[in-house]
Amino acid sequence: VKSLGDEAVKAYELQFDKVALTDLEVPPEDRARGAKQVPEPLKRALLIAASNILKFHGAQRQDTLPCVETAEGVVCWQKAVPIEKVGLYVPGGTAPLFTTVLMLGIPAAIAGCKEVILCTPPDAEGNIHPAILFAAELARVSRIFKIGGSQAIAAMAYGTESVPKVYKIFGPGNQYVTAAKQLVSLSDVAIDMPAGPSEVEVVADDSANPTFVAADLLSQAEHGADSQVLLVTTSEKLAKAVESEIEKQIVKVPRAELARKALKNSRIIVLSTADEIVELTNLYAPEHLILETANYKTIAERITNAGSVFMGHYTPESAGDYATGTNHTLPTNGHARAYSGVNLDSFLKKITFQEISQEGIRELGTTIEVLAETEQLMAHKNAVTVRL
Repeated sequence: VKSLGDEAVKAYELQFDKVALTDLEVPPEDRARGAKQVPEPLKRALLIAASNILKFHGAQRQDTLPCVETAEGVVCWQKAVPIEKVGLYVPGGTAPLFTTVLMLGIPAAIAGCKEVILCTPPDAEGNIHPAILFAAELARVSRIFKIGGSQAIAAMAYGTESVPKVYKIFGPGNQYVTAAKQLVSLSDVAIDMPAGPSEVEVVADDSANPTFVAADLLSQAEHGADSQVLLVTTSEKLAKAVESEIEKQIVKVPRAELARKALKNSRIIVLSTADEIVELTNLYAPEHLILETANYKTIAERITNAGSVFMGHYTPESAGDYATGTNHTLPTNGHARAYSGVNLDSFLKKITFQEISQEGIRELGTTIEVLAETEQLMAHKNAVTVRL
């Protein structure tokens, strides 16, 4: 893609998405037409979700930190500036994730990013799901391209004849998309985080409803064959009840075949104490953590590594995926030990400023000279000395 641009992208679209494309970009008239095809109930649901995402991410806004006088005559401050050009990747292989458009596009709009590019794989006819187009209108996405997989990441990282190069790429994807993001981030573009195949850990005790727990595990397992779900409990009785309930529920899941493959990567773990559960959870660092225990608030306070935490018996992970307002683009594969999920700050960069008066340089100058001279950077010292 870096060498051949659009030509390579189209070849890979034919190879991987099985579609021969003439144009990569969705024209404005197709965007408008597609958005009109969305059924009213889905439109209303997307509008409610968008409103909640807007409220939660809008509350994170903090443009300028107060000026701090660190020494007499020395004033420092920090300003948040939007990243000008961002690329959003929205998966659409086994399921079109139109809510991801809201999760990424709305914070980008709040931050004030000037150019927001969206790439998502087309269907066999070369079309984008109408709900993705409608969500893109709600999120004020600048341009939409019919490109999936690693080739989409490459197009946004390097730029092609059609796709502009961006400064930062956002969005979840399969293991190939994740690998592509990590590769381009080595020298060409920033990325939000390594967000690969999805995962959930459910912590439950005898107060939990096995039907709820099984439903939560299956809701994540249906994402794909490379997803992973984990139940951690101190109750063997609950573990057996959940196993039985999974078998009852999975036959009703349309994506049962994918879910069963994911369950092969998954585990039910019975431990002795709550302390062991907390220790295991913080080591595993799950993307999603559901606490279905009587003392869920106590456990939550001890969690240091997780992407997003769902507390209590009536807070399914699906709620955060869609409509509570929190972001569902989260670190996976243990990366929650060091990464946050996407938030408003992800679309901003912080620039620091400092201003020193004559009195300030006189006050602080000797300190700077001593430090610079000791580090043997005499030109650094001289930049202060000439002012003194």
